[in-house]
Amino acid sequence: MATLGRRLFSICRKTWKKGASLRRLPQQNAVQLLCRNASAWTFVPDLPPEALGETTKMNLFQSLTDAMDIALSTDETAVIFGEDVAFGGVFRCTVGLADKYGKDRVFNTPLCEQGIVGFGIGMASVGATAIAEIQFADYIFPAFDQIINEAAKFRYRCGNIFDVGGLTVRAPWGAVGHGALYHSQSPEAFFSHIPGIKVVIPRSPIQAKGLLLSCIRDKNPCIFFEPKVLYRAAVEQVPVGDYMIPLEEAEILVEGSDVTLLAWGTQIHVMLEVAQLAQEKLGVSCEVIDLRTIVPWDEETVCKSVKKTGRLLVAHEAPITGGFAGEVTATVQVSQDPRPQALQTPPCGGVLSAFGSSNPASLWL
Repeated sequence: MATLGRRLFSICRKTWKKGASLRRLPQQNAVQLLCRNASAWTFVPDLPPEALGETTKMNLFQSLTDAMDIALSTDETAVIFGEDVAFGGVFRCTVGLADKYGKDRVFNTPLCEQGIVGFGIGMASVGATAIAEIQFADYIFPAFDQIINEAAKFRYRCGNIFDVGGLTVRAPWGAVGHGALYHSQSPEAFFSHIPGIKVVIPRSPIQAKGLLLSCIRDKNPCIFFEPKVLYRAAVEQVPVGDYMIPLEEAEILVEGSDVTLLAWGTQIHVMLEVAQLAQEKLGVSCEVIDLRTIVPWDEETVCKSVKKTGRLLVAHEAPITGGFAGEVTATVQVSQDPRPQALQTPPCGGVLSAFGSSNPASLWL
């Protein structure tokens, strides 16, 4: 059993490292440039549910644009705001919406994240649907107090008389291999400790559209992290209509019997590759689960799977120390009788032990 765990760990880590590998280019003006190699994993599109009708080809950012278009057209109180969103945003997720709905409903803000979220809290508190964009997830920390002490606790501080359930905070999330310190982080675990907010991370265009609409219409403030490496790399036939995907429900993508592989966002595609390699090279049957909603997470689906397989491996891009994988494995450990045969949390981001590196990402990617 221990041998199987080590061999799966090795396959998973090699796949992850190859998928995010970097190569150095000659120095130019004393600045070290980085170039991302081709990924070791391949995006495999989901089949659109037949019940949702007509589809059209979209990448992930286009599916988000479509979701926000629907939100604006079906809710006259909905507004979108953030840095540069009026011209489409740095990733083009809001392109065309300002022209269609006007500058009063899709508009730019100053470069002040705490102001962006605070403005959204104020609008949501009086009944509006506020869709705030933080340009990168790495920029969300100046707004931490607004999210944690205002948005998350608003309902509790007034005895459930008022709430800011109309607030959704969007942010590009995760590493692409050359984003440096302000464009590479995965901060979902920071928000998992606080009651009152939901945290959602999609894996694909179909998922992104349905989950974003669910967040926008949920009665609780939501943080919606968008895997930026998938903005253009992920392409699917996305239903053109208005649909929602339930929050708080994980999805079993591949059924298996020997080990449960759990991830969210980009790492799901790494795990799908790992499952295929494990079957081909080791004869190991892997059950792959996309958590989708980090808070509150679907304990029932995950624990039921681990009870069947007896083994669990969790992967995420964020550092292992304090990462959400620890919460999952701890919950699974105490919920199982008998205890699982093996629990692993690789591969996760590393922890810097030396700060002299000019390119810390190269230590792990």
